[in-house]
Amino acid sequence: MTVGTQKILSPEEIAVRAGEQVSFLHLPEAGVFAERALRLRALAEGHAMGDFLRFVAELAEAQHRALSARVAVPLPTPAQIEAAARSGQPLLPAESWPREPVWRDSLRALLADLARHLPAGPAKATALQLAEAPDAHLEAQAGRLLSGVMLGLDLAGAPLLAAGLQLHWVRLVQQTAAQAPGPVAAFGRTDDPTLCPCCGSRPVASLERLGSEGARYLACGLCATQWHYVRIKCTHCQSTKGISLQSLVGADEAASTTADAVVQAECCSECGHYLKLMHPARDNGVEPLADDLATLTLDLLVSSPENQGGLQRHGVNLLLLFGEPDEAPPPPGRGH
Repeated sequence: MTVGTQKILSPEEIAVRAGEQVSFLHLPEAGVFAERALRLRALAEGHAMGDFLRFVAELAEAQHRALSARVAVPLPTPAQIEAAARSGQPLLPAESWPREPVWRDSLRALLADLARHLPAGPAKATALQLAEAPDAHLEAQAGRLLSGVMLGLDLAGAPLLAAGLQLHWVRLVQQTAAQAPGPVAAFGRTDDPTLCPCCGSRPVASLERLGSEGARYLACGLCATQWHYVRIKCTHCQSTKGISLQSLVGADEAASTTADAVVQAECCSECGHYLKLMHPARDNGVEPLADDLATLTLDLLVSSPENQGGLQRHGVNLLLLFGEPDEAPPPPGRGH
């Protein structure tokens, strides 16, 4: 397995191809989790990580059932919306937005539903155990997860906790937009274009949206919002210098050349970071979070010290985290 490189277009060429001005924001739709589950099951066939991808598909299907239940969540006031717009900050910042008890209730319901669809084993046991964890434990773990603090984070339960937080923030974004005068009236451009304008999270990946004249959008790993971001521009340092595209090239890859690859790594030699770039035109089933999980090998190769000294990933996938295991004992059940 090797990494291939591809010459990228100049800013002038990108501008010509982009054509007319594109929409800035695409908010998560009702079927966001269902589409993710469908893609995960398709990617799992014959994949080395097939069992994990199928588990995440079950988790996404549980998220879809929960989202379809239309649970109401506390929404920002008009004053908060105006204040965020004036300050150039995200309206629903993941690290500081108040997490009302409804998110914990929804998480426990999500975990109970997921457990009913899982066979007996470690995954089911972890889901049931986390559902019984006290409020303080869930809040502490959520705070670590949303702030990127790995110390003390229970890695086994983190994907399940992340699923509950994703569900909550998708609800927040959808319901806030629904009460606004226009579909995206509550959300606008913020001071940092590399972070989600809705929740301030880092993107899980970027993609060229179909029907958008090849325009590139960043996809939020938390609330699933997609926002426009100029191509050939680093998603970490915003430099337009030293950008290259790399992808997997090998006998077991569907693409024979890097120019044909569905998923590429957009790399910046200026700051040493990268973010995956996905091409739905080459495979219209692409889903940012699912395809990111299924291309872990690309992360390993691009971040290898043998490849440009090893690049650091800018994006984050909350369903697949790495770090030192939490040595703390399992959380006690409620009422114990």
